[in-house]
Amino acid sequence: MADSSFDVVSKVDKMEADNALNQASKEIETRYDFKGVGASIEWSGDKILMKASAEERVKAVLEVFEAKLIKRGISLRSLDAGEPFPSGKEFRIEANLKQGIDQDSAKKITKAIRDDGPKSVHAQIQGDEVRVSSKSRDDLQATMAMLKGGDYGVSLQFVNFR
Repeated sequence: MADSSFDVVSKVDKMEADNALNQASKEIETRYDFKGVGASIEWSGDKILMKASAEERVKAVLEVFEAKLIKRGISLRSLDAGEPFPSGKEFRIEANLKQGIDQDSAKKITKAIRDDGPKSVHAQIQGDEVRVSSKSRDDLQATMAMLKGGDYGVSLQFVNFR
């Protein structure tokens, strides 16, 4: 019997993120506590740019955006938001959506699979994803459950289950 496998990836659906940003923008435009503070959220290339006239208001914009991401099923581990910084008369926060698993997180994942996973399971790093293979599909499902319960600093999805 051939080996079964799956890939561990960390990806964000760009359309869902765009929908969350548009919903947050609409809420910011209509909410009373954002009137007159110049609050806005928009794409700036691949980054998300949040602006407001006061530091606590720009943090509130970030909270609204985070709430919309959660509603859309996007993990907050995928959002890499910086600290508020002054820019002229306004405060700004720049945020990125993390795509792919970085080398340190991939090493943590493969080490966890080696140490705590079933003995027949093998993991190898392939670029920004981790390929997990085994002869037993039950062992692969146990490995998925173990990875879902762990904290590796990135949101994990499982694809290409064969």
